[in-house]
Amino acid sequence: MIKTIAVIGAGRMGGGIAKNLARDGSFSVSVFDASPVAVQACVAAGAREAKSVADAVADADLVITSLPTPEIVTAVCHEAVTAGPKDAIWMDVSTIDPGTAAQLEGFIEAAGRHFVACPLGKGPAQAEAGTLPLFVGGRQELLEALGPVFDCVGDGVHYLGSVEAATSFKIVSNMIGMTNLAVLAEGTALCRACGVPDDAFADALQDTGGWSYQAQLRLPWMVAGDFDNRFGVDLAIKDVRLAVDVASRRGVPVPLGGAALMQLVSAHSRQWGGQDVDAIYKLVDPGTAV
Repeated sequence: MIKTIAVIGAGRMGGGIAKNLARDGSFSVSVFDASPVAVQACVAAGAREAKSVADAVADADLVITSLPTPEIVTAVCHEAVTAGPKDAIWMDVSTIDPGTAAQLEGFIEAAGRHFVACPLGKGPAQAEAGTLPLFVGGRQELLEALGPVFDCVGDGVHYLGSVEAATSFKIVSNMIGMTNLAVLAEGTALCRACGVPDDAFADALQDTGGWSYQAQLRLPWMVAGDFDNRFGVDLAIKDVRLAVDVASRRGVPVPLGGAALMQLVSAHSRQWGGQDVDAIYKLVDPGTAV
């Protein structure tokens, strides 16, 4: 039974997870992050501030890592996996590639602990609300112990099999979403150029096959010129790059995914890396690039 949880990484996603776990009252939650502000937001919800990764995991039945890159996830696991109890579960909710996930599983299992990949769907609003879709991979016998944790932080568990399968699904879903967003930006700019009013465009698009989650979420921001960071260009570059890299290694052509990646890279080259991914609209409608 999981009673003590360490959350390593209290950013936009990990912070929401930590706060929901702390508020639940069923768990003792420790949090470590390089940002004192992020940690204090979790402390206000009832978590304990850890002084280091080793301090956080020292008595944790479950360690949740929510970190920016596969390299950082790997470094943290190698640094601290033996600092906590044997038989602890290490669950990574970051967006990483399947090769890294397989290596982590082998390393952590060899150290007498257990590894589960649990990449997340949607975004920070759902993390705060505890309604994240969870895409789980790992040994199925571990899932029963994680059930109360899943119930606390998520709304829908999709078991995808191996850790490689779960992490592959996540980067592929992000590639699909960003490719969809790229063509949505082009279509929005084109309809504007043809004199279609923004409100009419959005209303009519909902009755077509062109409608999508990205349209529902980001089209209002796009037409309003709202590029505040919810899911940033630079983070999306990392995710889509991982998917395109896996595709190249598996011999699967993904020319549209590659084109979406280059749109994101173009946005980064214009110093928009810290803006929301809807900033790629400015590439096709330069008049909004202020």
